[in-house]
Amino acid sequence: MNNPAVPTIHLKSDRVPGHPWVWSAQIAKPGERLPPGTVVDVLDAKGRFVGRGFWNGHARVALRLLTTDPGQAIDEGWIAARIARAVELRRELLRLDEVSDAWRVVHSEGDGLSGLVVDRYAGHLVVEYFAAGMWRFRETIHAELLRHFPGSSLHWFAEQHVQRQESFDVRSNDAPSAVDVHEHGLAFHAAPGLGHKTGFFADQRDNRHRFAGLARGRRVLDLCCNAGGFAVHAMKAGALEATGVDADAAILEVARENARMNGVEARFEQGDVFEWLRAAIARGDTWDAIVLDPPKLTRDRNQVVNALKKYFAMNRTALDVLAPGGVLLTCSCTGLVGEDDFLEMIRRVALNAGRDIQVLHIAGAGPDHPVASNVPENRYLKAVFCRVG
Repeated sequence: MNNPAVPTIHLKSDRVPGHPWVWSAQIAKPGERLPPGTVVDVLDAKGRFVGRGFWNGHARVALRLLTTDPGQAIDEGWIAARIARAVELRRELLRLDEVSDAWRVVHSEGDGLSGLVVDRYAGHLVVEYFAAGMWRFRETIHAELLRHFPGSSLHWFAEQHVQRQESFDVRSNDAPSAVDVHEHGLAFHAAPGLGHKTGFFADQRDNRHRFAGLARGRRVLDLCCNAGGFAVHAMKAGALEATGVDADAAILEVARENARMNGVEARFEQGDVFEWLRAAIARGDTWDAIVLDPPKLTRDRNQVVNALKKYFAMNRTALDVLAPGGVLLTCSCTGLVGEDDFLEMIRRVALNAGRDIQVLHIAGAGPDHPVASNVPENRYLKAVFCRVG
Protein backbone atom coordinates (compact mmCIF):
# COMPACT_ATOMS: atom_id res chain seq x y z
CA MET A 1 0.00 0.00 0.00
CA ASN A 2 1.46 3.38 -0.94
CA ASN A 3 1.89 6.06 1.71
CA PRO A 4 -0.71 8.84 1.25
CA ALA A 5 1.91 11.40 2.40
CA VAL A 6 4.09 10.50 -0.60
CA PRO A 7 2.96 11.92 -3.99
CA THR A 8 2.11 9.33 -6.65
CA ILE A 9 3.22 9.10 -10.27
CA HIS A 10 1.42 6.83 -12.74
CA LEU A 11 3.03 4.90 -15.56
CA LYS A 12 1.24 4.75 -18.91
CA SER A 13 1.71 0.98 -18.99
CA ASP A 14 0.87 -1.88 -16.65
CA ARG A 15 4.23 -3.52 -17.42
CA VAL A 16 6.79 -3.33 -14.64
CA PRO A 17 9.90 -1.36 -15.73
CA GLY A 18 12.92 -3.63 -15.98
CA HIS A 19 15.26 -0.75 -15.26
CA PRO A 20 15.54 1.81 -12.43
CA TRP A 21 15.50 4.67 -14.95
CA VAL A 22 12.05 5.53 -16.27
CA TRP A 23 11.87 8.01 -19.15
CA SER A 24 9.40 10.89 -19.26
CA ALA A 25 7.62 9.35 -22.30
CA GLN A 26 6.65 6.34 -20.15
CA ILE A 27 4.84 8.44 -17.54
CA ALA A 28 1.35 9.92 -17.37
CA LYS A 29 1.66 13.65 -16.73
CA PRO A 30 1.15 14.27 -12.99
CA GLY A 31 -1.66 16.53 -11.86
CA GLU A 32 0.56 18.56 -9.51
CA ARG A 33 3.93 20.17 -10.10
CA LEU A 34 6.54 18.46 -7.93
CA PRO A 35 9.99 19.91 -7.20
CA PRO A 36 12.95 18.07 -8.82
CA GLY A 37 14.14 15.25 -6.57
CA THR A 38 10.81 14.68 -4.77
CA VAL A 39 10.39 11.14 -3.39
CA VAL A 40 7.30 9.61 -5.05
CA ASP A 41 5.39 6.33 -5.16
CA VAL A 42 5.16 4.86 -8.65
CA LEU A 43 1.97 3.07 -9.71
CA ASP A 44 1.28 1.26 -12.95
CA ALA A 45 -1.65 2.04 -15.27
CA LYS A 46 -3.90 -0.20 -13.14
CA GLY A 47 -2.96 1.59 -9.91
CA ARG A 48 -0.68 -1.17 -8.56
CA PHE A 49 2.45 -0.25 -6.59
CA VAL A 50 5.62 -0.52 -8.71
CA GLY A 51 8.22 1.19 -6.58
CA ARG A 52 9.42 4.34 -4.86
CA GLY A 53 12.08 6.77 -6.01
CA PHE A 54 13.12 10.24 -7.13
CA TRP A 55 10.90 12.25 -9.48
CA ASN A 56 12.24 14.94 -11.80
CA GLY A 57 9.84 16.36 -14.37
CA HIS A 58 12.66 18.44 -15.92
CA ALA A 59 14.96 15.52 -16.69
CA ARG A 60 14.95 12.91 -19.45
CA VAL A 61 15.22 10.29 -16.71
CA ALA A 62 12.00 11.40 -15.03
CA LEU A 63 12.04 8.63 -12.40
CA ARG A 64 14.88 6.90 -10.61
CA LEU A 65 13.40 3.85 -8.87
CA LEU A 66 15.19 3.13 -5.60
CA THR A 67 13.08 0.36 -4.04
CA THR A 68 10.25 -1.98 -4.99
CA ASP A 69 9.43 -2.65 -1.33
CA PRO A 70 6.28 -0.72 -0.32
CA GLY A 71 7.35 -0.91 3.34
CA GLN A 72 10.66 0.86 2.68
CA ALA A 73 10.70 4.65 3.11
CA ILE A 74 13.29 6.67 1.18
CA ASP A 75 14.59 8.79 4.02
CA GLU A 76 17.78 9.60 5.93
CA GLY A 77 17.83 6.12 7.50
CA TRP A 78 17.53 4.45 4.09
CA ILE A 79 20.40 6.56 2.69
CA ALA A 80 22.56 5.77 5.72
CA ALA A 81 21.90 2.02 5.41
CA ARG A 82 22.77 1.98 1.70
CA ILE A 83 26.04 3.85 2.28
CA ALA A 84 26.91 1.44 5.12
CA ARG A 85 26.22 -1.53 2.82
CA ALA A 86 28.46 -0.02 0.12
CA VAL A 87 31.35 0.53 2.55
CA GLU A 88 30.93 -2.96 4.02
CA LEU A 89 31.21 -4.52 0.53
CA ARG A 90 34.56 -2.84 -0.08
CA ARG A 91 36.05 -3.26 3.37
CA GLU A 92 34.71 -6.61 4.57
CA LEU A 93 34.14 -8.68 1.40
CA LEU A 94 36.61 -7.15 -1.09
CA ARG A 95 39.13 -6.15 1.62
CA LEU A 96 40.31 -3.25 -0.52
CA ASP A 97 42.17 -1.56 2.32
CA GLU A 98 44.76 -4.34 2.02
CA VAL A 99 45.44 -3.42 -1.63
CA SER A 100 44.87 0.32 -1.96
CA ASP A 101 43.77 3.54 -0.27
CA ALA A 102 42.13 4.76 -3.50
CA TRP A 103 38.82 3.13 -4.37
CA ARG A 104 35.22 3.84 -5.30
CA VAL A 105 33.05 4.01 -2.20
CA VAL A 106 29.65 4.34 -3.93
CA HIS A 107 28.95 3.40 -7.57
CA SER A 108 25.49 4.83 -8.23
CA GLU A 109 22.96 2.15 -9.30
CA GLY A 110 25.56 -0.56 -8.61
CA ASP A 111 25.10 0.24 -4.91
CA GLY A 112 21.40 1.08 -5.14
CA LEU A 113 22.11 4.82 -4.84
CA SER A 114 21.13 6.14 -8.26
CA GLY A 115 22.68 9.53 -8.91
CA LEU A 116 25.55 9.34 -6.40
CA VAL A 117 29.23 8.49 -6.94
CA VAL A 118 31.86 8.69 -4.19
CA ASP A 119 35.60 8.13 -4.65
CA ARG A 120 38.21 7.83 -1.94
CA TYR A 121 41.75 9.17 -2.40
CA ALA A 122 43.57 8.36 0.85
CA GLY A 123 42.19 10.92 3.35
CA HIS A 124 40.00 12.71 0.79
CA LEU A 125 36.49 11.81 -0.40
CA VAL A 126 35.15 13.19 -3.68
CA VAL A 127 31.34 13.18 -3.94
CA GLU A 128 29.75 13.59 -7.37
CA TYR A 129 26.02 14.21 -7.75
CA PHE A 130 24.06 13.19 -10.84
CA ALA A 131 20.50 13.58 -9.50
CA ALA A 132 18.54 16.34 -7.78
CA GLY A 133 17.09 13.73 -5.39
CA MET A 134 20.51 12.76 -4.07
CA TRP A 135 21.51 16.41 -3.73
CA ARG A 136 18.49 16.93 -1.44
CA PHE A 137 19.98 14.29 0.91
CA ARG A 138 23.48 15.82 0.83
CA GLU A 139 23.69 16.59 4.57
CA THR A 140 22.93 12.97 5.45
CA ILE A 141 25.29 11.67 2.75
CA HIS A 142 28.18 13.84 3.94
CA ALA A 143 27.59 13.01 7.61
CA GLU A 144 27.46 9.26 6.92
CA LEU A 145 30.63 9.34 4.81
CA LEU A 146 32.49 11.11 7.61
CA ARG A 147 31.18 8.51 10.06
CA HIS A 148 32.78 5.73 8.00
CA PHE A 149 35.91 7.73 7.11
CA PRO A 150 36.53 9.92 10.17
CA GLY A 151 38.93 12.81 9.67
CA SER A 152 38.57 12.78 5.88
CA SER A 153 38.09 15.94 3.87
CA LEU A 154 35.04 16.11 1.58
CA HIS A 155 34.80 17.70 -1.86
CA TRP A 156 31.44 17.66 -3.62
CA PHE A 157 30.39 18.76 -7.10
CA ALA A 158 28.13 18.12 -10.09
CA GLU A 159 29.07 18.77 -13.69
CA GLN A 160 27.37 21.76 -15.29
CA HIS A 161 25.48 19.71 -17.90
CA VAL A 162 24.07 17.51 -15.09
CA GLN A 163 22.92 20.55 -13.10
CA ARG A 164 21.15 21.89 -16.19
CA GLN A 165 19.48 18.56 -17.04
CA GLU A 166 18.42 17.85 -13.45
CA SER A 167 17.57 21.45 -12.46
CA PHE A 168 19.59 21.69 -9.27
CA ASP A 169 22.32 24.06 -8.22
CA VAL A 170 25.44 22.65 -6.58
CA ARG A 171 27.78 25.05 -4.86
CA SER A 172 31.00 23.06 -4.79
CA ASN A 173 33.44 23.56 -1.97
CA ASP A 174 37.18 23.94 -2.51
CA ALA A 175 39.03 20.91 -3.85
CA PRO A 176 41.61 19.46 -1.45
CA SER A 177 45.32 19.63 -2.12
CA ALA A 178 47.05 16.88 -4.09
CA VAL A 179 47.72 13.67 -2.19
CA ASP A 180 49.72 10.46 -2.66
CA VAL A 181 47.68 7.26 -2.99
CA HIS A 182 48.85 3.66 -3.03
CA GLU A 183 47.95 0.44 -4.85
CA HIS A 184 49.67 -2.95 -5.01
CA GLY A 185 52.65 -1.47 -3.16
CA LEU A 186 53.19 1.48 -5.52
CA ALA A 187 52.57 5.20 -4.89
CA PHE A 188 50.87 7.69 -7.23
CA HIS A 189 49.95 11.36 -7.16
CA ALA A 190 46.26 12.22 -7.21
CA ALA A 191 44.55 15.61 -7.31
CA PRO A 192 41.00 14.93 -6.07
CA GLY A 193 38.25 17.18 -7.31
CA LEU A 194 39.92 18.21 -10.56
CA GLY A 195 37.50 16.18 -12.69
CA HIS A 196 39.19 13.75 -15.05
CA LYS A 197 42.57 15.37 -14.37
CA THR A 198 42.83 13.66 -10.98
CA GLY A 199 45.94 12.00 -12.32
CA PHE A 200 44.62 8.70 -11.02
CA PHE A 201 41.90 6.35 -12.27
CA ALA A 202 41.17 3.76 -9.61
CA ASP A 203 38.97 1.73 -11.98
CA GLN A 204 42.09 0.40 -13.79
CA ARG A 205 43.78 -0.79 -10.56
CA ASP A 206 43.55 -4.54 -11.26
CA ASN A 207 44.22 -4.12 -14.99
CA ARG A 208 47.46 -2.23 -14.29
CA HIS A 209 48.57 -5.08 -12.05
CA ARG A 210 47.65 -7.79 -14.59
CA PHE A 211 49.30 -5.96 -17.48
CA ALA A 212 52.50 -5.48 -15.45
CA GLY A 213 52.80 -9.25 -15.07
CA LEU A 214 52.46 -9.74 -18.82
CA ALA A 215 54.97 -6.95 -19.56
CA ARG A 216 57.87 -8.46 -17.63
CA GLY A 217 60.96 -8.57 -19.87
CA ARG A 218 59.21 -6.57 -22.62
CA ARG A 219 59.47 -3.07 -24.08
CA VAL A 220 56.26 -1.22 -23.21
CA LEU A 221 54.35 1.55 -25.01
CA ASP A 222 51.65 3.24 -22.93
CA LEU A 223 49.36 5.22 -25.29
CA CYS A 224 46.99 7.86 -23.82
CA CYS A 225 49.04 7.21 -20.70
CA ASN A 226 47.54 9.91 -18.46
CA ALA A 227 49.64 9.79 -15.25
CA GLY A 228 51.66 6.79 -16.43
CA GLY A 229 50.10 4.15 -14.19
CA PHE A 230 50.51 1.26 -16.65
CA ALA A 231 54.08 2.24 -17.53
CA VAL A 232 55.15 2.59 -13.89
CA HIS A 233 53.55 -0.72 -12.88
CA ALA A 234 55.21 -2.46 -15.83
CA MET A 235 58.68 -1.10 -15.04
CA LYS A 236 58.33 -2.05 -11.39
CA ALA A 237 57.39 -5.60 -12.46
CA GLY A 238 60.48 -5.96 -14.66
CA ALA A 239 59.69 -4.49 -18.07
CA LEU A 240 62.85 -3.64 -20.06
CA GLU A 241 61.72 -0.09 -20.89
CA ALA A 242 58.55 1.99 -21.05
CA THR A 243 57.42 4.95 -23.12
CA GLY A 244 54.23 6.87 -22.35
CA VAL A 245 52.44 9.20 -24.77
CA ASP A 246 49.68 11.70 -23.97
CA ALA A 247 48.41 14.97 -25.46
CA ASP A 248 48.28 16.68 -22.05
CA ALA A 249 51.64 18.18 -21.06
CA ALA A 250 50.54 18.86 -17.47
CA ILE A 251 49.53 15.26 -16.75
CA LEU A 252 52.89 14.05 -18.14
CA GLU A 253 54.65 16.02 -15.39
CA VAL A 254 52.60 13.97 -12.92
CA ALA A 255 53.60 10.80 -14.80
CA ARG A 256 57.31 11.68 -14.56
CA GLU A 257 56.94 12.33 -10.84
CA ASN A 258 55.11 8.98 -10.42
CA ALA A 259 58.06 7.21 -12.05
CA ARG A 260 60.50 9.02 -9.73
CA MET A 261 58.41 8.21 -6.65
CA ASN A 262 58.56 4.51 -7.45
CA GLY A 263 62.25 4.44 -8.39
CA VAL A 264 61.77 3.49 -12.05
CA GLU A 265 62.84 5.07 -15.31
CA ALA A 266 60.26 5.69 -18.02
CA ARG A 267 60.13 8.12 -20.92
CA PHE A 268 57.03 10.29 -21.36
CA GLU A 269 56.36 12.27 -24.53
CA GLN A 270 53.65 14.76 -25.43
CA GLY A 271 51.83 14.31 -28.70
CA ASP A 272 48.70 13.41 -30.61
CA VAL A 273 48.56 9.60 -30.58
CA PHE A 274 47.98 9.27 -34.33
CA GLU A 275 50.79 11.67 -35.29
CA TRP A 276 53.14 10.10 -32.76
CA LEU A 277 52.42 6.57 -34.03
CA ARG A 278 52.82 7.57 -37.67
CA ALA A 279 56.28 8.98 -36.86
CA ALA A 280 57.19 5.78 -34.98
CA ILE A 281 56.02 3.66 -37.93
CA ALA A 282 58.16 5.77 -40.30
CA ARG A 283 61.20 5.15 -38.07
CA GLY A 284 60.49 1.42 -37.97
CA ASP A 285 60.13 1.39 -34.16
CA THR A 286 58.31 -1.51 -32.46
CA TRP A 287 57.33 -2.51 -28.93
CA ASP A 288 56.53 -5.88 -27.33
CA ALA A 289 53.60 -4.71 -25.17
CA ILE A 290 51.18 -1.87 -25.84
CA VAL A 291 48.43 -0.30 -23.73
CA LEU A 292 45.83 1.80 -25.51
CA ASP A 293 43.54 3.57 -23.02
CA PRO A 294 41.94 6.63 -24.67
CA PRO A 295 39.55 8.97 -22.84
CA LYS A 296 35.78 8.68 -23.32
CA LEU A 297 35.01 9.32 -26.98
CA THR A 298 31.32 10.26 -26.78
CA ARG A 299 28.31 10.79 -24.51
CA ASP A 300 25.95 10.91 -27.51
CA ARG A 301 24.17 7.74 -28.68
CA ASN A 302 24.15 9.16 -32.21
CA GLN A 303 27.95 9.24 -32.21
CA VAL A 304 28.59 5.60 -31.23
CA VAL A 305 29.38 4.51 -34.81
CA ASN A 306 31.90 7.35 -35.14
CA ALA A 307 33.43 6.39 -31.79
CA LEU A 308 33.88 2.80 -33.00
CA LYS A 309 35.57 4.11 -36.16
CA LYS A 310 38.04 6.04 -33.98
CA TYR A 311 38.72 2.94 -31.85
CA PHE A 312 39.31 0.97 -35.06
CA ALA A 313 41.76 3.59 -36.40
CA MET A 314 43.69 3.80 -33.12
CA ASN A 315 43.99 0.04 -32.67
CA ARG A 316 44.82 -0.58 -36.32
CA THR A 317 47.62 2.02 -36.21
CA ALA A 318 48.95 0.65 -32.90
CA LEU A 319 49.30 -2.83 -34.43
CA ASP A 320 51.85 -1.44 -36.88
CA VAL A 321 54.27 -0.83 -34.00
CA LEU A 322 53.52 -4.06 -32.10
CA ALA A 323 56.09 -6.80 -32.60
CA PRO A 324 54.91 -10.34 -33.51
CA GLY A 325 53.84 -12.20 -30.39
CA GLY A 326 53.29 -8.87 -28.64
CA VAL A 327 50.79 -8.11 -25.88
CA LEU A 328 48.01 -5.58 -26.54
CA LEU A 329 45.74 -4.22 -23.82
CA THR A 330 43.05 -2.16 -25.53
CA CYS A 331 40.52 -0.25 -23.44
CA SER A 332 37.32 1.74 -23.84
CA CYS A 333 35.69 3.81 -21.10
CA THR A 334 32.88 4.93 -23.44
CA GLY A 335 29.83 3.49 -21.70
CA LEU A 336 27.65 3.70 -24.81
CA VAL A 337 30.02 1.35 -26.67
CA GLY A 338 29.02 -2.17 -25.64
CA GLU A 339 31.45 -5.02 -25.09
CA ASP A 340 30.17 -6.97 -28.11
CA ASP A 341 30.68 -4.00 -30.42
CA PHE A 342 34.16 -3.39 -28.98
CA LEU A 343 35.14 -7.03 -29.56
CA GLU A 344 33.74 -6.86 -33.09
CA MET A 345 35.94 -3.81 -33.69
CA ILE A 346 38.99 -5.84 -32.58
CA ARG A 347 37.98 -8.67 -34.95
CA ARG A 348 37.85 -6.22 -37.84
CA VAL A 349 41.23 -4.74 -36.87
CA ALA A 350 42.77 -8.24 -36.97
CA LEU A 351 41.20 -8.92 -40.38
CA ASN A 352 42.36 -5.59 -41.80
CA ALA A 353 45.90 -5.99 -40.46
CA GLY A 354 46.15 -9.64 -41.49
CA ARG A 355 47.26 -10.61 -37.99
CA ASP A 356 45.96 -13.18 -35.52
CA ILE A 357 44.60 -11.66 -32.32
CA GLN A 358 44.08 -14.01 -29.38
CA VAL A 359 41.81 -12.56 -26.69
CA LEU A 360 43.37 -13.70 -23.40
CA HIS A 361 41.14 -11.95 -20.89
CA ILE A 362 38.24 -9.49 -20.92
CA ALA A 363 38.04 -7.24 -17.88
CA GLY A 364 36.35 -4.05 -16.76
CA ALA A 365 36.54 -1.78 -13.77
CA GLY A 366 37.50 -3.29 -10.43
CA PRO A 367 34.89 -4.86 -8.12
CA ASP A 368 34.57 -1.55 -6.24
CA HIS A 369 32.56 -0.54 -9.36
CA PRO A 370 29.77 -3.15 -9.00
CA VAL A 371 27.15 -3.35 -11.76
CA ALA A 372 23.46 -3.91 -11.01
CA SER A 373 22.22 -6.81 -13.15
CA ASN A 374 19.47 -4.60 -14.60
CA VAL A 375 21.75 -1.61 -15.36
CA PRO A 376 24.35 -2.86 -17.86
CA GLU A 377 25.13 0.80 -18.72
CA ASN A 378 27.14 1.01 -15.49
CA ARG A 379 29.68 -1.44 -16.95
CA TYR A 380 31.38 1.34 -18.87
CA LEU A 381 35.00 0.12 -18.91
CA LYS A 382 36.17 -2.59 -21.31
CA ALA A 383 39.77 -3.82 -21.01
CA VAL A 384 40.70 -6.56 -23.49
CA PHE A 385 44.04 -8.34 -23.03
CA CYS A 386 45.34 -9.84 -26.30
CA ARG A 387 48.33 -11.56 -27.85
CA VAL A 388 48.95 -10.52 -31.43
CA GLY A 389 50.65 -12.89 -33.87
